[in-house]
Amino acid sequence: MEKFDVVIIGSGPGGYIAAIRAGQLGLKTAIVEKDKELGGTCLNVGCIPSKALLTSSDHFVFVKKEAAKHGIVIDDVHVDLPKMQQRKDRVVKTFTGGVRALMKTNKVTTFEGFGTITAPGKVSIKSSKGETQEIETKNIVIATGSAAIELPFAKFDGKAIVSSTEALLFTEAPAKFLVIGAGAVGLELGSVWNRLGSEVTILEFLPRIAVGFDLELSNLLQRSLTAQGITFHLETKVTGVKIDDGRVTVTATKGQEEFKFDADKVLVSVGRRPFSEGLGAETVGVEFDEKKRIKVDKHFRTNVEGIYAVGDVIAGPMLAHKAEEEGIACVEIIAGKSGHVNYDAIAGIIYTNPELAGVGLTEDQAKEKGIDVRIGKFPFRANSRALANEDVDGMVKFVADAKTDRILGAHIVQHTASELIAEAVSVIEFGGSSEDLGRTVHSHPTLSEAVKEAALNVEKRALHIMNR
Repeated sequence: MEKFDVVIIGSGPGGYIAAIRAGQLGLKTAIVEKDKELGGTCLNVGCIPSKALLTSSDHFVFVKKEAAKHGIVIDDVHVDLPKMQQRKDRVVKTFTGGVRALMKTNKVTTFEGFGTITAPGKVSIKSSKGETQEIETKNIVIATGSAAIELPFAKFDGKAIVSSTEALLFTEAPAKFLVIGAGAVGLELGSVWNRLGSEVTILEFLPRIAVGFDLELSNLLQRSLTAQGITFHLETKVTGVKIDDGRVTVTATKGQEEFKFDADKVLVSVGRRPFSEGLGAETVGVEFDEKKRIKVDKHFRTNVEGIYAVGDVIAGPMLAHKAEEEGIACVEIIAGKSGHVNYDAIAGIIYTNPELAGVGLTEDQAKEKGIDVRIGKFPFRANSRALANEDVDGMVKFVADAKTDRILGAHIVQHTASELIAEAVSVIEFGGSSEDLGRTVHSHPTLSEAVKEAALNVEKRALHIMNR
């Protein structure tokens, strides 16, 4: 029986990054993956392919609607969807191939098959061919990620009622595309197919989109997406879904009123559940919470000696970068080092156009905690680079402690919010203040100057707008 220092079950961002770090630390490491390709949901059917389609569809909209403003005249603009999908697939293949190469570089042994914990320190692997082998290890890290949640009356059939996986594979834009759920997945894929010609309707049970983000900025995003042609129905509860001759009818209620929506495709994007069952963890006594998440302590240890868990299978936001940092911290702890994750400095991002990004506390969350805060805002319409780019939608917003000036949260709506938020994350990580950021020199002309100005405006010191 082959023996290892660490065996990681699952090769998504949490798992493969943990394996790389374990290899760097000199631990004899194995990674077990049930699918043919490494990378998990994120690389294969989630983060990476969705961003590839978001980028391609955004380019199409620019050429079709915006290029002429720049003096670029292009006739007969159309989409070659098969070619767009082929490009997406190449991106995914390049990335997953790179992950496999990194496993070899870091001397990580890869096993293809479904991993099951048969006892503390033992993992059984059943390959796709039905062959079984068992390996032994000092430590097991569960990093099996999550799966899309189904509605009891709207089970995925992969054709009419789809998850995000199938919504990335359409060979033509559905004439009518209905999305249930206005979170990141629903908004992003709704945007893709809206740009490519679908009539997109999004139904959301709550009175707002993008729950968890700053309300003021999520409202800005909704207005922008509405202007792009997406229709929103908020405070709308889906009660039934019927399929008749390939077409879907969705029944929903708002207050006492009942509505019916017909569609060619329905995307159910109401969240994800931990992929934590069937791994043998229950059999060996690992404890779970009420949401089927694996319970861990601050060092990612379960209640069973030698078994750890990271990523979507434990509490916290289901984000790839959160899983990566937990994977790194976990194996550093296993190696006898001090690993930690600052959960106050993990940004959430919705990759629409404009993008919505946020880190730390929102204004409402700070008030709910009884914290006296000051707010600094700056609109991109007052930023010189945004004007030059003709990309002026959005703003930057800071939430700072009124007594200490420490930055508690930062929120951005802008085409490049996913990149701009990194500066705020760094300042929060180091416990910085709005004055620290506001006194930092930012190159001119850049979009990042809006971040500086918003920080200055915590004390009403922004330079390019009227302060009041």
